[in-house]
Amino acid sequence: MSQVRTVAVLVGSLRKDSASRKVAKAITALAPKTLQFRFVEIGDLPFFDQDLEAAPPAQWTRFRGEVTSADAVLFVTPEYNRSVPGVLKNAVDVGSRPYGQSVFNGKPAAVVSTSMGALAGFGANHHLRQSLAFLNMPTLAQPEAYIGNSLSLFDESGELVNENTADFLRGFGQAFAGWIEAQLAPAEQRAAA
Repeated sequence: MSQVRTVAVLVGSLRKDSASRKVAKAITALAPKTLQFRFVEIGDLPFFDQDLEAAPPAQWTRFRGEVTSADAVLFVTPEYNRSVPGVLKNAVDVGSRPYGQSVFNGKPAAVVSTSMGALAGFGANHHLRQSLAFLNMPTLAQPEAYIGNSLSLFDESGELVNENTADFLRGFGQAFAGWIEAQLAPAEQRAAA
């Protein structure tokens, strides 16, 4: 049986009624119980400025510690101007510095993009994947997760009401759990030998 893995969840939208946050919550509810999810807030992170590394802001230290303690990272993001929102890019930058001390290095990842339109955040999804490749984060390739028309998938209380989407997200969670094990278990076995 697979061991329980902790997944840091980074949501690229700060809006209270964010469809991306609703999708992230739906994934956490539908995923296998071998995954424990912790939402890591990014809205309070000061903009990355290398000059601040001499005395890093407390928010950077908190964020870096929360991601460091996770086994994997789930990114759920809307698309802004064919890319990721600035708040998410800032979180990626804060976590990847100082150079050579990235909290993301080697952590398995998955990317889910959302939009209220039919394109489902395709640009943001692939733009984020470029950064994750550089950060040495093995990223789940299949199934790809583009959640379009996201505002119509939830009821007024934020509950997922679209059964097809629920089935897809359930399968996505299972695939992510398998991906995490495939990335982490061999290294752990080598370390134990």
